This record gives sequence, C-alpha cells and structure tokens, in this order.
Amino acid sequence: MVPDPQKTLEYFTFALLGLCLTLHVSAACYGQRPLPSSSPVPPSQVQDPDKDKDDGLRDFGNPEAEMRAKLMIKAERKDYEENVARAREVSELAAQVLQSYQSTKTVDPNDHKKLERLEKLTKRIRNEAGGSDSDADVKNLPNRMDEAIKCLADSADGLKKLVEKTPRHVVSAAVIDQANKLIGLVQYVRTLNR
Repeated sequence: MVPDPQKTLEYFTFALLGLCLTLHVSAACYGQRPLPSSSPVPPSQVQDPDKDKDDGLRDFGNPEAEMRAKLMIKAERKDYEENVARAREVSELAAQVLQSYQSTKTVDPNDHKKLERLEKLTKRIRNEAGGSDSDADVKNLPNRMDEAIKCLADSADGLKKLVEKTPRHVVSAAVIDQANKLIGLVQYVRTLNR
C-alpha cells in the first residue's frame, strides 16, 4: 500500500500546528516567570505591606496618595486658620472686658462669662501650639483690678500677634509662654473680683 499524499500532508500540517501551538504557549508561560536578580534586595529596601504609607515619597505619582496629601494640607490649613480666629476672639474678648470695666469700674456677670470663654480659648491655643496643661506661673501681678485688666488686654493682643506671625508647622515656645501668662492673668482677675 502506498500512502496517500493528501493524508500525509494533512498529518504534517496538524503536527506542525500542534508543535507551533505548544511552543507559543510555553513561550508565553516562560515570559511570565520573574527574572532572577543578580543580587538579593537588601532588607532595608524591602517594603513591609503592613506598614502605614504616610510617607508621600514612596507613593509619588499615586493619585490616591496625592489626594490624601492635599486633604491633609487642607485640614492643617483649616486648623491653623481656626487657631488664628481663636486668637483674634481672645483679643476681642479681652478688649471688651477692658472697655466694660473702664465704663462701670466693676466686673459684671457678663464679663465673667467672657473671661471664662477667654480662658478656654487660650488653653486651646496653647494646646494647638504644642503646650500642655500646666499651672500658669505669672510674675509681677498688678495689685489693682484696673491694672490687671489692662495687662490682660495687652497680653491677649500680644498672643494674637504671636499666633498670626507663627507658621502653622512651628511649635512656638513664645506662644505657649504668652498663653500661660494670659491664663494666669485671667485666673488672677477672676479671683480678685470675688
């Protein structure tokens, strides 16, 4: 029997197609294998997947990280502006107490509320500046009420100016000291009037 040339051609065609398909699949599989590195990665450069990604340098170009960073900056700016607004309110309250005292020569219940608010805002300013709760150590306190209230208004204005001049990323010892002095004066004025 003589082999049929047509059947032989079909057999070779199928064998060739099968071989090409096998080579193509094996090449695709081989291409997905990682290349061996010439040197191992030092442990200091291995990233821990559980570690927080607060470092903006690591995620440079990542849109999600950029948005997170922008939101953090926006929140910090908002906190700073609120702190400046608190300092302005402290200055205004102290000026109102001074003006009220100069006209009536007494500290009325409305002024006591203002003094309480002033003390609360000043403590918040001190805490935002990096200070902590501590006893205010004020030296050379005035003996007379009018002098104490005038000193209180001057200290509040000085605190406002310091807060406005201090950048938002700075822990200012001057702001903390001025806030402690103002808190001490507020407490002193409140005890003088009792």
